[in-house]
Amino acid sequence: MIVNIDTQSGFCFGVVSAITTAEKKLAQETDGLYCLGDIVHNNEEVERLHQLGLQVIDYNTFQHLKNTKVLIRAHGEPPKTYNIARKNNIELIDATCPIVLKLQERIKEGYAEMEKIGGQVLIYGKAGHAEVIGLNGQTGNNAIVISHFEELQQINYHIPIRLYSQTTMNTEDYTKIREFIRQKCEESGSSFQAVNSICGSMSSRAERLQSFAENHDALVFVSGKKSSNGQYLYSICRQHNANTFFISNVDELQEKDFKNSEGLLQYQKIGICGATSTPMWLMEAAAKTIENFDHAPNKSLHK
Repeated sequence: MIVNIDTQSGFCFGVVSAITTAEKKLAQETDGLYCLGDIVHNNEEVERLHQLGLQVIDYNTFQHLKNTKVLIRAHGEPPKTYNIARKNNIELIDATCPIVLKLQERIKEGYAEMEKIGGQVLIYGKAGHAEVIGLNGQTGNNAIVISHFEELQQINYHIPIRLYSQTTMNTEDYTKIREFIRQKCEESGSSFQAVNSICGSMSSRAERLQSFAENHDALVFVSGKKSSNGQYLYSICRQHNANTFFISNVDELQEKDFKNSEGLLQYQKIGICGATSTPMWLMEAAAKTIENFDHAPNKSLHK
């Protein structure tokens, strides 16, 4: 049996930067460090950093803190968070992903332009997602957040529209929604502008996973269950390889899933991949666990 780990899976550069920042600060802070929300949508990595002293807090706790330091994760935060920090003398260690930060600025500018002409801002994203909360905050929470076609009925197609997207959304679905809105605006004679703000590395990763999935007998996709990015990339893998297993930790791997009724391995080439929030060490642990299912000589490759 051969187990290949997709080396292009795992943390994107924004997450790498946030975690590196956290690790450096934790090495300096003897009392640990607060983080506003899970630094990454992966419980295993969150627990690893917790052991180093990173304490995850919610917004209610944050509002009552004073004279301390708090890490802002890669997802970004709305203006309200920064206002609270200034009021309570909280030093923010801002690890917002540069791509997300740029998108926040573009949405803020776009909303100001739409206000002047009586238009509206749409955000294609997952309502309640940390990044979307930060993006909508740039509009004073006045943007319309949509994630499904059913939600398009709330849009007024007779006034100007500016459309943006959460950086980790499905490119194909975004394109479909964008073209539907464009057609409606053309029919009503209103102006429409779409900004494709989906992260480029996200799009290229989806394309790579297609061929990675097709070139293996089975796949193990490792991701936190709360990761929108993980759910999307997992769906790509499933489309191109029906023998795809979703796990969040190695304890979820079942030996019986990899063997036939006679107890023999039914897959000779297994691929390991993951979301942009999946640490490489976790994918490596999954590979090692699967290798142990094979009592014959093992071979593990990084590809």
